[in-house]
Amino acid sequence: MRQLGLDRLRAFTYVVELGSFSAAAERLDLTQPAISLQVRELEKQVGVRLIERVGRRAAPTAAGEELLGHARRIDANVSAALEAMQRHAKGTIGRIRLGTGDTACIYFLPPVLRSLRNKFPSLDIVVSTGNSPDFLKAIEDNTIDVGLVTLPAPGRMFDVQPLLDDEFVAITSRGAVTLPEKVTPSDLAKLPVVLYEPGANSRQVIDQWAIRAGIALKPVMELGSVEAIKELVGAGLGCGVVPLMALPTAGIRRRTVIRPLQPRLCRKLAIVMRRDKPVQRGLREVIQAIKMFADEFRAPPIKG
Repeated sequence: MRQLGLDRLRAFTYVVELGSFSAAAERLDLTQPAISLQVRELEKQVGVRLIERVGRRAAPTAAGEELLGHARRIDANVSAALEAMQRHAKGTIGRIRLGTGDTACIYFLPPVLRSLRNKFPSLDIVVSTGNSPDFLKAIEDNTIDVGLVTLPAPGRMFDVQPLLDDEFVAITSRGAVTLPEKVTPSDLAKLPVVLYEPGANSRQVIDQWAIRAGIALKPVMELGSVEAIKELVGAGLGCGVVPLMALPTAGIRRRTVIRPLQPRLCRKLAIVMRRDKPVQRGLREVIQAIKMFADEFRAPPIKG
């Protein structure tokens, strides 16, 4: 495909707008013969005459008048493209695709995203929620840029940066089942327990905790959302095992019986990317903001 040269179009546009080759040459800081050559080459390329003299003024032909409209739109689009690339170079615009679980999305990320929006209004952060194994596959396929996921994250291609430990606790509603002061796997095996669905890394962590004690938990319900687990437990349908992060407010804690697990159980949240992922400024700022908030994040102590 033949391409119109931007310099030729710019020279042609200035000749028409200023009415003379000499004025265009002065504006573009070129010689008049250089401007004349660019216009002749453009006319040769398109196969029609574009400029004619009317008295002492250079004026567009009918073809030149039509090309002028295209040239102005091309110039505007080029300027917009260069401005957009300049913002990318400064790291103030772009799109970062972040994958995480429901709990972190609801209870950890909002202040991080608010801080980033205030600092970088043009940085577009797209957050999707799901299970950690699915996000590891998405990171591998480069369909998301970074994951805030529950470990483990096996695979030599991953850059894994541990972030924080989130303790699991047993919960029930007041007046429902009775929980001991510290809840063991054998205690849970005797109770109607609601757990995460099997595909979640958090469920694997809980199952392995029970298996180490020789117990295979048989939940009465398996759900994909920590919020659904809390709702069903709150309705008196047994007990659940959830991250302490998901019980942030005094109101929730007043309505809920919360007990630590014995032995203590935590899941480890981590930032995961491909090792070969180019870290542009936008992605770097997102990672730094997550790390800074994680350093300050502390779940309130457990009270029954």
